[in-house]
Amino acid sequence: MTAEGGTVARVTTDLVVRGMTCAACVNRVEKRLSRIDGVTASVNLATGRARVHHPVDVTAKALLAAVEKAGYEPELVPPPVPRAAPRATTGPAASVGPADAADADTPEDPAGPTREEARKDRERLLITALLCLPVLVLSMVPALQFRNWQWLCLVLAAPVVVWSAWPFHLRAARGLRHSAATMDTLVSLGVIASFAWSLYALFLGGAGDPGMRMPFSLLPSAGTEVAHVYLEAAVAVPLFVLTGRHLEARARRGTGAALRSLAGLAAKDVTVREDGRERLLPIEELVPGHGFVVRPGERVATDGVVVSGSSALDLSLITGESDPVEVGPGRAVVGGAVNMGGLLLVQATAVGADTRLARITHLVTEAQAGKARAQRLADRVAGVFVPAVLSLAVTVLGFWLGAGADPQAAVTAAVAILVVACPCALGLATPTALMAATGRGARLGILVKGPQSLEALRHVDVIVLDKTGTLTTGHMSVVRVTETAGGIGRDTAVRLAGAVEQGSEHPLGRAVASYAQRAAARGPLPGVAGFLAVPGSGVTGIVEGRRVEVRTPGEGLPASLAQALAEAEAAALTPVLVRVDGFDEALIALGDVLRPGSYRAVDRLRRLGVEPVLATGDREATARAVARELGITEVHAHCSPEGKAALVRELRGGGRRVAVIGDGVNDAAALAEADLGIAMGSGTDVAIGAADVTLVRGDIEAVADAVLLARRTLATIRLNLVWAFGYNAVTVPLAAVGLLGPMLAAAAMSASSVLVVANSLRLRTWQPAPRRPGSPVGKASR
Repeated sequence: MTAEGGTVARVTTDLVVRGMTCAACVNRVEKRLSRIDGVTASVNLATGRARVHHPVDVTAKALLAAVEKAGYEPELVPPPVPRAAPRATTGPAASVGPADAADADTPEDPAGPTREEARKDRERLLITALLCLPVLVLSMVPALQFRNWQWLCLVLAAPVVVWSAWPFHLRAARGLRHSAATMDTLVSLGVIASFAWSLYALFLGGAGDPGMRMPFSLLPSAGTEVAHVYLEAAVAVPLFVLTGRHLEARARRGTGAALRSLAGLAAKDVTVREDGRERLLPIEELVPGHGFVVRPGERVATDGVVVSGSSALDLSLITGESDPVEVGPGRAVVGGAVNMGGLLLVQATAVGADTRLARITHLVTEAQAGKARAQRLADRVAGVFVPAVLSLAVTVLGFWLGAGADPQAAVTAAVAILVVACPCALGLATPTALMAATGRGARLGILVKGPQSLEALRHVDVIVLDKTGTLTTGHMSVVRVTETAGGIGRDTAVRLAGAVEQGSEHPLGRAVASYAQRAAARGPLPGVAGFLAVPGSGVTGIVEGRRVEVRTPGEGLPASLAQALAEAEAAALTPVLVRVDGFDEALIALGDVLRPGSYRAVDRLRRLGVEPVLATGDREATARAVARELGITEVHAHCSPEGKAALVRELRGGGRRVAVIGDGVNDAAALAEADLGIAMGSGTDVAIGAADVTLVRGDIEAVADAVLLARRTLATIRLNLVWAFGYNAVTVPLAAVGLLGPMLAAAAMSASSVLVVANSLRLRTWQPAPRRPGSPVGKASR
């Protein structure tokens, strides 16, 4: 369980629910859980899991009892270990570790079949096929019908009706005990009705005559002197349904390939170096601060910082970026990356749930647990679907008999209705598409929090872009320093500025601190006391007894600094002012470059009908210099965090659907205010936490890819739902008027679910537009 905020303490509990086979099952479990006061539940058919939000006084035992009353077998997913723990040992619902999270898609996962159950299902399908084949051939090819062939078919069909279809009968009976009707109810009744009519035909209807011949037609027929046997339908229904579910299970497993890939990135063991000696440890025993060795070809065990050595790392499976990244002493590395070159000694900085890989896995798992609005409608429809089908079958049977039709035709129509109706596709339409899309997105470095985020991304028409770290690389460097005549001097000003910026997370601050450290001739920079960062303005602190401010330049500068400011703005550089004890001492001009692909990203967004807007805390001239390079016409400079949030509210108030992209603390308010927040994966945890979409690979062009993926995903979901509803709208009336036989009905019903899942699987191969390198320009701002 995990605690949630609010006036009433609530927690989230994840359950595995066994025995669900269709959307009607999903609807029943959700309704049963929601009967408990204060409880809301979301059940996912594709993963076999229920996510339950409930007050703290509602126990897990009460939740399990509610699911059992619905006729299903629940199991509690273990609660997560606190994030500070060195080892994550819970399942994917808690999402505290990549290896555990991926277990949702492995054969041993509690939500899915175990290896033994999967083996038994394959054996059942194989034996059923061997028994069914002679029955189908003899029933469909009159030339092969020998004397007493129908009795051989009866002997072969009996074990299929009883043993092969036993799982359907069992689940139907369990549902009956709980006053529930599901897909298994329809299958069980269809098989029993077909077999029962065949027994009547054989023993009482004249079909048992040794020399009986039965012609085959794709359409049902009636009016003959001898009643037809429907043994081919009695065996074809379980055969096709078992085949369909086997193919469906394999396809659904394919939609979860992303989580299994993430699990494969998690190391099981790590070589730790202590006191010059190396020893192999299980990964769960690794703690922050340990030094570990990464040899060429090995994966980095966990997040850390390189202590010694240099190499190139392959991050393609984590960020979607194909180009290797060069690392050396002092550079951060990500767990799961592959060492392509030299020997590295890395100091662990995060383990278990705190690693970047674990957070990526968490986002993917959370996204796959949600539901789109269209799916909620489908689930509500499924709640009344099966009872409606049962009522329709009885009504059609009575109508045909009452109208004086042949009993054989009446029974055929009723059985066909039972068999052809299929709420399975309704339940699989959204979750399978989401699993495939979020998995594909993760491989491309695009993480979404859930279906609501995809829906919002699909409809965005304005995107507010931050500049530093978003459009630009954020890797600032000092271009020039101008000191005040008669002041403390250039070197001292730089040294004090670098000291106070040591506590800053902003790219400008890091650049100043790095420059000052390299320029320092007297060893390490001095410490800072009373450090304070003012978002959108600058930083202050006490260094060696002096009050030092590094901030955005204002009015009234000394002549030398005013001239330096004008030159910096003309060159599209970012100026920061150094004040010591209230006096202007120096102006530092810094430069930045646009991220590769920024121009192409803005151009692609515009072509997609999304208007780009630049909002930055930088000065007007600086902001417009970058905007001109990118072709952005609407620019808002001098934007404070509150100003960015106000801009978003203004755009939304005008009926626009707004997305915001940012990477810093000063973007968090705007990200939360927007219809959709998009964070750069290289940004701060505050920005990522406030965002709905995270671009892991740090490539601004991924924004356009994310929009395209969202549109493709929702188009796939809509197509799935159209097929699921349209299939029943066409086939049920055909069965009711006698134009669809039970055997074809069984094949069509099984094919419907397989087609829905197969359509979703197409998202796994979706490819964004090929990226081309962008041109570097300009500068960046605080």
